[in-house]
Amino acid sequence: YVLSMIGYAVGLGNIWRFPYLTYKNGGGAFLIPYFTMLLVTGLPLFFLESSFGQFCSQGPINVWRAVPILQGVGIGMVIVTLLIAIYYNVIIGYSLYYMFASMQSPLPWTNCPNTTVTTCSETPLVYCNINGTLTEMVQTCNPANKVKMDVQSPSEYYWDNVALQRSSGLEETGPVVWHLALCLLLSTLLAGASLIKGIKSSGKVVYFTATFPYVVIFILLIRGVTLEGASEGIEFYIGSQSNLTKLSDAQVWKDAATQIFYSLSIGLGGLMALSSYNEFHNNVFTDTLVVSITNAATSIFAGFAIFSIMGHMAHVYKLPVTEVVKEGFGLAFIAYPGALTKLPISPLWSVLFFFMTLIVGLDSLFAEIEVILTSLQDAYPKVLKSRRPLLTIATCSFLYLLGLPCVTRAGIYWVTLIDSFVATWVVLFLVLLEIVGVSYLYGVNRFIDDIEMMIGKKSPRFWLWWKACWLFFTPFILLVILVWSLWTFAPPTYGDIHFPSWGLSLGWCMLVFVLMCRMCTIFLHFHNFKYVDICSD
Repeated sequence: YVLSMIGYAVGLGNIWRFPYLTYKNGGGAFLIPYFTMLLVTGLPLFFLESSFGQFCSQGPINVWRAVPILQGVGIGMVIVTLLIAIYYNVIIGYSLYYMFASMQSPLPWTNCPNTTVTTCSETPLVYCNINGTLTEMVQTCNPANKVKMDVQSPSEYYWDNVALQRSSGLEETGPVVWHLALCLLLSTLLAGASLIKGIKSSGKVVYFTATFPYVVIFILLIRGVTLEGASEGIEFYIGSQSNLTKLSDAQVWKDAATQIFYSLSIGLGGLMALSSYNEFHNNVFTDTLVVSITNAATSIFAGFAIFSIMGHMAHVYKLPVTEVVKEGFGLAFIAYPGALTKLPISPLWSVLFFFMTLIVGLDSLFAEIEVILTSLQDAYPKVLKSRRPLLTIATCSFLYLLGLPCVTRAGIYWVTLIDSFVATWVVLFLVLLEIVGVSYLYGVNRFIDDIEMMIGKKSPRFWLWWKACWLFFTPFILLVILVWSLWTFAPPTYGDIHFPSWGLSLGWCMLVFVLMCRMCTIFLHFHNFKYVDICSD
């Protein structure tokens, strides 16, 4: 259970999002708001969801029979998880493709394809304009004099034109990119095979998938710190950029809270689904501490491995680290692969890196599919519990078919659209309803009595902090972040590509669909539902 939880919580965001946020928000100083938000939002919400699922032994939909008016929260969580699983499966497909592409020397993104391609350049892409003369020595260049060349690096060219075969926009769908479709199929088969026999089979798989990424990160870290220029990258990560004045910037605290929130996979139903299989008297409090602290430590640990090699890349190109670091897809599939080409035996390090992203992604995908399967089995236990293999095959097949638009030439735009509209503030809204429902409607004292029934009596002092968080601190912070996210919301883009109006409308439709499920259950509750407290039963 603990390994499954760690595998679910530790995802791609720990590898490609946390290091960038740390660098961006003051280096080592960012750890202060990060751990503060872990204490007041991450731990309380993780403890709440895990306890709720374990006590009721139900998935994220049936568990809300304890508060029938909020059963739509569980339905919303499952729908959001389904949509996230679609594009998460696609990202795993990207990792599979790059892992297979890495099994050749030199790496296929080491050089531009040929000299006739004028949009690709193997020389530094940023120059310093000194009295009308461009020079590559830009470390000490005035930012106003920096000139960005309108060409792509070999790794960026490979990502856009070979791996994705990216079109010019969402409206230009193009055909399915078949090598990505095959990798998506393989990813789906791996997930289905691990889950087909139920939670016991996936529980055995995570002994490998939850631990092996740490071996790879450690190997990459050892290799990275031995490279020339590695210290410069690590200094940019937590050293020279450590800036305590950043703590006065509200954006830093928002970034810390959202990173904790999403890296622990709160609000997606997975914590409830996995904990529902626990023994009733399992010490869920200890598990909460172990998983949450492991997740935070993994983020920090991975940052050292990433930035040591980024520092080497900056040294080779004679650029500041700021010019080679990217966020999200750019870090995982452009910047880091480009840096790996500068290492001896580069195919080995590239295979290891993408195998790690594959394993980390599969762990999270297992839990996301398990949320769907558990919810369906809880809804129709007499029909589906004895047909788990058939249900798993049907669910995985459905996910694969829904993922095919994401592996067309416009696929990356669909992935960005789903992520921007579904996996952001709508989850915040669901979790805000969740904590209000448990703390105020179900009753925080009643909930504490339920937990003590599982883990034993605790002193009143033990519960002071948790009650303060569940009743005041955590809902307040969630509300602030939700309002801020809505206030500062901007239409998503992919690089400099803007989405058409019909694409944005489709994104809003996905979001409204999730919220409508929530509103419909309120309506049904007042007209048809009777109060059924399955937890007390």
